Amino acid sequence: MKDFAGRTAFVTGGANGIGLGLARALLAEGCKVAIADIREDAIDAALKTLDNRHVIGVPLDVASRQGFAEAADRVEAELGPVSLVFNNAGINLFQTIDESSFDDWDWVMGVNLHGVINGVMTFAPRMKARGLGGHIVNTASMASFLCGPQPGIYNTTKFAVRGMSESLRYSLAPFGIGVSVLCPGLVKSHIYASDEVRPDALLAGARPVNTEMVGRLEQVHQFGMEPDVIAQRTLDAVRENRFYIFSHPEFKDELRELFDEVIAEFRADPEDPGYQQRIGFEAGRRAGYKAARMAGRSEEH
Repeated sequence: MKDFAGRTAFVTGGANGIGLGLARALLAEGCKVAIADIREDAIDAALKTLDNRHVIGVPLDVASRQGFAEAADRVEAELGPVSLVFNNAGINLFQTIDESSFDDWDWVMGVNLHGVINGVMTFAPRMKARGLGGHIVNTASMASFLCGPQPGIYNTTKFAVRGMSESLRYSLAPFGIGVSVLCPGLVKSHIYASDEVRPDALLAGARPVNTEMVGRLEQVHQFGMEPDVIAQRTLDAVRENRFYIFSHPEFKDELRELFDEVIAEFRADPEDPGYQQRIGFEAGRRAGYKAARMAGRSEEH
């Protein structure tokens, strides 16, 4: 994508953090922008800072399929067809999987994974039908590669977003629609305060909010990367139709170390009876996968 000017962009989690940075960057490129967020007061505050007639705010719980469809209809009626989608809304829950409840799962999965699915399923068919190309950016995290005991459910959702985004990239490439996955590290944002927007209906089994830890996380996030820096790096990647958007260079060596550990886990096991038949199939699959990756890089969008 060489030119953003004149396009309509839809940004979830758009009232703070990376989302608001993206809104500023897109407006500067001449886009019309809809910022969607669950916090209406945050939307109002964000719109005051943007002070641009080409931006509107849309209250949205990304976990709601109907809400997403209604938001899309409103935005396209007011700003025109959406061809840039940034599924960026996200929350976090700092606890291990074994200490979590089903409601914990439903809440975090609902926002971090189903929110992205809802964005894709709402806009991708419209973008394909119009034939105007475009780009979808799904925000994952370096937590889509790097795990720890905490936060387990968050890790699960981000791994899923990464895999979904790669598959989607190959299926949309023939339609001139690019797909990227954004994998940031620490960001100056309010994700540490996710409990503030947890629905009352999903509080069963929730552990009491550890206000001391939230306070520590708030201090840590003050040293996060500025959203405007991430936004500019994201738009640069969209222009170049790159799949992975690694905004934080400090993770490169750790990722290389991780991949080396993964490869080292393979063993020189003896051939089993079905080996020769399998490798013939896998050779074809491997060639197809490589062809899909190359096509995804080269398709105009």
